[in-house]
Amino acid sequence: RGAGMAGEVGFVGCAGGSAVGARATTLSAVKEAGAARLGRRRAVLKMVAAPPNTAAAKDASELIGKTPLVKLNRIPDAEGCVAPVFAKLESMEPCNSVKDRIGRSMILEAEKAGKIKAGKTVLVEPTSGNTGIALAFIAASRGYKLILTMPDSMSIERRMVLLAFGADVILTPAAKGMKGAVAMAEKIVSETDNAYMLQQFANPDNPKAHYETTGPEIASAIKCGAFVSGVGTGGTITGAGRYLKEKNPSTYVVAVEPTESPVLSGGKPGPHKIQGIGAGFVPAILDTSIYDEVIKVSSAEAIEYAGRLATEEGILCGISSGAAVRAAIEIAKRPEFAGKNVVCIIPSFGERYLTSALFESQREAAYNMTAQNIEF
Repeated sequence: RGAGMAGEVGFVGCAGGSAVGARATTLSAVKEAGAARLGRRRAVLKMVAAPPNTAAAKDASELIGKTPLVKLNRIPDAEGCVAPVFAKLESMEPCNSVKDRIGRSMILEAEKAGKIKAGKTVLVEPTSGNTGIALAFIAASRGYKLILTMPDSMSIERRMVLLAFGADVILTPAAKGMKGAVAMAEKIVSETDNAYMLQQFANPDNPKAHYETTGPEIASAIKCGAFVSGVGTGGTITGAGRYLKEKNPSTYVVAVEPTESPVLSGGKPGPHKIQGIGAGFVPAILDTSIYDEVIKVSSAEAIEYAGRLATEEGILCGISSGAAVRAAIEIAKRPEFAGKNVVCIIPSFGERYLTSALFESQREAAYNMTAQNIEF
């Protein structure tokens, strides 16, 4: 009977139940023992049940935001940090990246303005992958055709997820960076009827999403002494950084870019392995007056720290997350930040990078595994 009761599978065949059955020597004892077990089951189920007033989301886009902050422990301790470091896990968004926020914002705001219409407009966007995935899941739920352009250096996982959501994906040469993807998107728009490019690099609804959600979430959860964010489109650091500085003007805002493509630092663009940041140009929506410092992180350092986050903090994340944490650790080691909270953004989940350089050694080890024979 217990095995057929919804929600009670976890209790079936438990050692305690068998012991009670073995001790019970009379029918009344068996009934009494059964009632006791059922009572315990109901008590446990009551404790883990969802709150009665929890409302169901109308669609997946309503699940976006309100991501948790988590304190990093072992890495800061090992590096001698004098300030606590907190990571905002945007990897826990519905589609596992910070870009879910801007995907929703750009589509919904364009709809409100009458610029696009489901079933008629063809959405086109250049992306390094995660914005495309955010747009793809929202476009699918609202009935839009979506065409995405992206450098062919982006992981196979990203391409597969985009295809799974029904998007059309067109690759451009990695050597041309995001500029190449943007040029291809512009060409497609010019040749396609009813096409509309959301333009994440120039769309004010991108930083608006972070000003209205990411920044307030951080400010309501913790007193932020320093805010560290990688720069891709510039939306996160512009929107959240502006909000945090308005609430506390002394908040120190740090932009992170690849050492190999130090455009924000005045250098020349170049190829790198930190997917999602370092577009190779200064995005139109990036407010360069918001950040107080730019920290350069190499691809090797970003990969190292992303790996350490998994093995030392139990946080599986992408390469740009490693870059953000590497920069946050540098800030947290400085004496002037002693006792102040350093917050960094974890933009995406690690499973999206399994075929990238981040998991090269693990991938090789996994493919070389052999079954161990056992006699029984």
